[in-house]
Amino acid sequence: MDTTDKTLYADVLVIGFGKGGKVTAATVGGLGKRVVLVEQSDQMYGGTCPNVGCVPTKALVHHSGKRRSGDSVKDFYERSVQHVEALTSLFRSGNYDALNNADTITVITGRATFVDPHTVAVGVGEDRLTIVAEKILINTGSEPVIPDITGLRGSKYALTSTDLIHTTDLPERLAILGGGYLGIEFAAIYARFGSHVTVFEAAPKILGREDDDVAAVAEDILAGEGIEIITGARVLEIRDGENDATVVFENGGLEHTQEVDAILAATGRVPATRGLGLEAAGVRTTSHGAVEVDEYLRTSQPHIYALGDVNGGPQFTYISLDDSRIVVDQLVGEGRRSTADRVAVPRTLFMTPPFASVGLTEREAREAGHLVKITSQPVAEIVAMPRAYAVEETRGIMKFVIDAWTDEILGAALLSIDAQELINTVTLAMRYGIKATQLRDAIYTHPSSTEAFNDVLATVVRVDEPHGSHA
Repeated sequence: MDTTDKTLYADVLVIGFGKGGKVTAATVGGLGKRVVLVEQSDQMYGGTCPNVGCVPTKALVHHSGKRRSGDSVKDFYERSVQHVEALTSLFRSGNYDALNNADTITVITGRATFVDPHTVAVGVGEDRLTIVAEKILINTGSEPVIPDITGLRGSKYALTSTDLIHTTDLPERLAILGGGYLGIEFAAIYARFGSHVTVFEAAPKILGREDDDVAAVAEDILAGEGIEIITGARVLEIRDGENDATVVFENGGLEHTQEVDAILAATGRVPATRGLGLEAAGVRTTSHGAVEVDEYLRTSQPHIYALGDVNGGPQFTYISLDDSRIVVDQLVGEGRRSTADRVAVPRTLFMTPPFASVGLTEREAREAGHLVKITSQPVAEIVAMPRAYAVEETRGIMKFVIDAWTDEILGAALLSIDAQELINTVTLAMRYGIKATQLRDAIYTHPSSTEAFNDVLATVVRVDEPHGSHA
């Protein structure tokens, strides 16, 4: 690494140790490029996913289902958090060593701020380090939104998701503000650990993007886990007491209160751009605060790229990974790959059982002008899925949205055991033009969850009647 006094010169500078940034750093560093990666916290090597996101939350999902009847709720939860923290620590050190031990890569811990389009400063005073780079990647991720509710930000009982997963004291009564993916996932986790969970959702229903039939099954499962879901709830105020907090909310035109021991703000995340000094670099942001990029992830400065949550795209680790492929292609490849290449991006909500979906809902497909065929079955009625009975998890529903003319799979909603895996098969079929009947008639191992497709895709519950010839 070229250095002059307290200045480093690099071919590529990566700001943020998230998935996209670290993969790009490892790839171009392996090709001999001089890389500097700056991460502001020694607790975030590897990014959000292995430290405070996907890995710890999914590990908690796993642990929450392992408690035996004789286990102390308090002790079991504390041990689970400690096990998860040991896992994330292992991942964190592994991520750091994998990059910092490479001859061409240097990891710097500190906060980076742009000085000009090719220069950032890390630290202040005598500890200030200047880094000059030909190419720069912004990979700073996102941060939790704290809604503007009276008393919330100053409440000693208010937590972010990061705070909650590090808390070894299980809250007896947990309020979750927001019934989106994050809120529902945490509700499912903590209800299974033994908390009384109340979800406050402003919309008329949870999972508002999904079709009503699928959302209703999900809500029934959550209610069966003991989760109280209050939809149409407008939280007005948080009042701290000596030993608990009071949530003041409006519902049905009336004001209500509920006492809780902890409050999780789960109303979303926003791109983390504060303090980066983007103005000094001439990097534009969108009206939502994301770094503005084109389909090749180039910012308003063509030599500066933005990867992952910070660019305002879907907030998934696997999208950040795909971002790295686009940027690597720009840096050392042919420069052809772009976000326009993405087809059928799946998503999963890790409740129990998990809910995974891809493509269009039935409502969206009709609004887009498709004549649709709907195949659907409750998991408990799928004859070709004995695995669900073998593992004692028969809750849920599987639904496919199919173009009635072309047999093209337009979308799928899978709320079932192994849905997080099944959805990848459906996604692959959609991406490469495999028809619904081909997926239905494929040969799958037995007993497996995948063979459910043999039954579900043959169970037609609705089909649009065509009018005239197909245009």
